[in-house]
Amino acid sequence: MRFELSHERRSTLKKLATLSFAALVASSIMADAQTASLVAGKVVKVDSSAGKVTIDHEKIPNLDMEPMTMVFRAADPAVLKAVKAGDKIRFKADTVNGQLTVTAIEKAK
Repeated sequence: MRFELSHERRSTLKKLATLSFAALVASSIMADAQTASLVAGKVVKVDSSAGKVTIDHEKIPNLDMEPMTMVFRAADPAVLKAVKAGDKIRFKADTVNGQLTVTAIEKAK
């Protein structure tokens, strides 16, 4: 016995499979973003007008980056008002639109 699907059902199943795959990819990307842990660092310089901060940081595992001093773009430049040179911080960083970007920042306790 052979089971055949109508053109309409086949089309619906293809759409469902495509949407399921897209949801799987999106959830994987979001899970990766959420697993980026806070990294310790020290603010070296804040350039509020450029929306950038220079940080002397520990290893950043999600970026496979060794400890060093780097300039990061701030995802939200307003957060730079809360930090100044010399502050010990904890932050999250990721690559956003091809640029190293601080996505969260807080003063260390």
